[in-house]
Amino acid sequence: MHPELEIVLLLVLLITAVTALMIKNLLTAVVSLTVFSFVSALLYAAMGAVDVGFTEATVGGGVTGVLLLLLIFKTTRRSSD
Repeated sequence: MHPELEIVLLLVLLITAVTALMIKNLLTAVVSLTVFSFVSALLYAAMGAVDVGFTEATVGGGVTGVLLLLLIFKTTRRSSD
């Protein structure tokens, strides 16, 4: 186990989570959530759960990120008149 690596990854997770919550732009929020998922996959792999990390990277980072990006680009902006 590498406790220094785990601490750094946890700090990056915290930063990306706060960024995703505080940002107003939806595209930036989706990118931040995708980064969060990939960093959590790295954390799982660093802790020894490589299969869980691989699943998190493919489902959480890949599929979910692509679907959210597609949904953002399919929607249109409406003004609140």
